[in-house]
Amino acid sequence: MAWLLDVLYILALLVASPWLAWRSVRTGRDREGFGAKFLGLVPRRSGNAPCVWFHAVSVGEVNLLGPLLAELARRRSDCECVISTTTQTGYALACRRYPEQTVFYCPLDFSWAVRRALRRVRPSLLVLAELELWPNLIRLARSGGARVAVINGRLSPRSFRGYSRFARFIRPMVAGLDLIAAQNAEYADRFLALGALPEKVRVTGSIKFDGAQSDRRNPLTQRLRALAGFAPDDIVFLAGSTQEPEEALALDTFRQLQPLHSRLRLVLVPRHPDRFAAVAARLDASGVPWQRRTDFDRQSPNPAVRVLLVDSVGELGGWWGTAAIGFVGGSLSTRGGQNMIEPAAYGVAVSFGPNTQNFRDVVAALLADDAAVEVQDGDGLTAFVRRGLEDPSYAAALGRRAQSLVAAQAGATARTLDHLLPLIDPPPDSPAASALAARPAA
Repeated sequence: MAWLLDVLYILALLVASPWLAWRSVRTGRDREGFGAKFLGLVPRRSGNAPCVWFHAVSVGEVNLLGPLLAELARRRSDCECVISTTTQTGYALACRRYPEQTVFYCPLDFSWAVRRALRRVRPSLLVLAELELWPNLIRLARSGGARVAVINGRLSPRSFRGYSRFARFIRPMVAGLDLIAAQNAEYADRFLALGALPEKVRVTGSIKFDGAQSDRRNPLTQRLRALAGFAPDDIVFLAGSTQEPEEALALDTFRQLQPLHSRLRLVLVPRHPDRFAAVAARLDASGVPWQRRTDFDRQSPNPAVRVLLVDSVGELGGWWGTAAIGFVGGSLSTRGGQNMIEPAAYGVAVSFGPNTQNFRDVVAALLADDAAVEVQDGDGLTAFVRRGLEDPSYAAALGRRAQSLVAAQAGATARTLDHLLPLIDPPPDSPAASALAARPAA
């Protein structure tokens, strides 16, 4: 099985190599972590303490690990934790957020890379955040004595259809998982339909609700507010995690409304760093005075400039704490939406477009509680922001309902960890315990 997957991966890599090379030259992606990704040359762990390997693909998954790592350290201080990620932005954020943990790029699912990485890390438990079903990684981890769990499990209709096409190969892998902690019953049912064992599936809720900051006085938000020179009476409209054409729509909204509301400020936070230059070029072409976030590290902001481009990574959560009115991107494009829990937790008057299938359950809850607004296009976004400006009590009430909803959803971290803890130490007489005991420390 492993050799067949290796052949298929190599063929796929060869087919995609021209596009990957072009993307690497154009955006700088995929240049880091070659040894870890292709050869499994991840940091070697010393000692024989129980080890939990958390795999978080990118920024969103990296962020959700925060409350889980903190709670695990409180309950099992004897455990070592390591974190792998796939993307460059995810890696940078993990290094910054969790400096006490070992962070590395996850090996690609080639058997030789996975085997070497597992020998070097020697995990007791491999934890996959949300949905990362790589056959070699899962099979080789289990054969090496580790248990494997999926946390904050999410299986969209599109992903379910894709996996179902390969049900013959997927079912044994899914059935072999030791735990699937799903965000809701709908996702749990899809995992069961793919072959998960009922006794291994649990509905725990979304950890993202637990990790959301709600206090606008937190140090990061206070520092960013001061850094940007926001005045107490400024009204910040923030468009976060945006993609093409959402920055242009937010800018158009600002240009229509700012002449009528002089204290309005616009903060743009594109989802992908490789788009910073394109958004900057659009701002230049608009003729609207604007500033870069990175310029503030060298010079003071100009209070007269009302548009800010956040061209840095990992600060969006803090910037949301400065906003009164927000738009969550990836929702007027084809992305499927981005995390709207963060602004909701701060009590921001939240809006998003109709394409939010990646956060279907969160969106349904927000809309059901009249705690957010779905806009259909740029005109709808302008109308939403205009109402928030002209009727501050409307925006404040919307934000309060959103904040209350997030607070009511708390507890997924504790529920998830309740199911993870028994998996860290296998029963003494089990094959997994024997395999773990037989492995060398280095």
